[in-house]
Amino acid sequence: MTIGYDAVVLAGGGAKRLGGADKPGVRVGGRALLDRVLAGCRGAGRTVVVGGRRETVRPVVWAREDPPGGGPLAGLGAGVREVGAELVLVLSADLPFLDEDTGLRLLDALTDAPDADAALLVDADGRDQPLVAAYRAAALRREVDLLTTAHGTLSGLPLRLLTQGLRLVRVTAGPLASFDCDTWEDIATARARIREHGNVLDEWITAVKDELGIEIDVDTGVLLDLARDAAHGVARPAAPLTTFLVGYAAGRVADSGGGPEAVAEAARKAAALANRWAAEAERDAAG
Repeated sequence: MTIGYDAVVLAGGGAKRLGGADKPGVRVGGRALLDRVLAGCRGAGRTVVVGGRRETVRPVVWAREDPPGGGPLAGLGAGVREVGAELVLVLSADLPFLDEDTGLRLLDALTDAPDADAALLVDADGRDQPLVAAYRAAALRREVDLLTTAHGTLSGLPLRLLTQGLRLVRVTAGPLASFDCDTWEDIATARARIREHGNVLDEWITAVKDELGIEIDVDTGVLLDLARDAAHGVARPAAPLTTFLVGYAAGRVADSGGGPEAVAEAARKAAALANRWAAEAERDAAG
C-alpha cells in the first residue's frame, strides 16, 4: 500500500498555443481541466496548486512562482516549499484523462525503489514526463536549491535540468495517461473521446459525483439493469424515478455507516419489485 503523499499541480503558464486562454479553466466533459487533475490526486494529504487562484472542486493550498509565468521549474520550486510529506506527486493541470490509479502506480514504483529519487511516467513514444511523476520531496528540494544557486533563478530554466540530477525509475502507461492539452485541437480530441459510447457513462457518473461532492462507488451495470426492469415492467417514466429513490435510500443507509453495498442492496430490492410487478402483468394478460 502506498504511504501518504502530497501533490503539487502546476496551473500557471501563458497558454500561448491556446491564444492566451485560461487553460486550467477550460472545460472537458463539463469539468475544468484543473478539477479533472485534482480528482486524480484526491488521496493526497495536501494538494498545492501553483497558479492563479480560482474555484476548485475541493480545497487546495495556493502558491505562486516569482515572477509569475517563470515556467514549470519555477512553479515546482514554489510548490515544493508548501508540502510536508516525504513523497510528492507532481502533475500538470492539463491532463484530462489522468486517473487516481496512474498516480498510485508512480508512488508505488518509487516506494519499491529505495535508491531512486523519482518515478516518471513514460509516454507511448518513450519520452519521460517529469510533470506526471512522483518525487522524493528531499531530493526535489535539493535539486531546486542547487539549480537556484547555480543559475541565480529558476525562472525560464528548462525542466530537463531537474531530472538530469536525479536517479530515476520509469513507469509505462497507456497513451491517455499522459495526454495533455496544449492546443484547441487537443481540447477537441479530449472532448470527443469522453463522448464515445464506451466512455460516456463512466465520464458522466464521475462528473456528477465530483459536482455533488460524493465519493461513493457506483455500479452502473446494476443501475442500468434496474432502470431497464422498471421501464419495461412498470412504465418508462418509472426508470429515472426508481433510480432516484434507490439513490435516496442508499444515501440514508450511507449516513448510518453504510457504503457502496447500500446502492447494490437498494437496487436489488427495487429490481425484485419491478420483476414481481411485471410477472403479475404477464399473468393477468394470459388470463
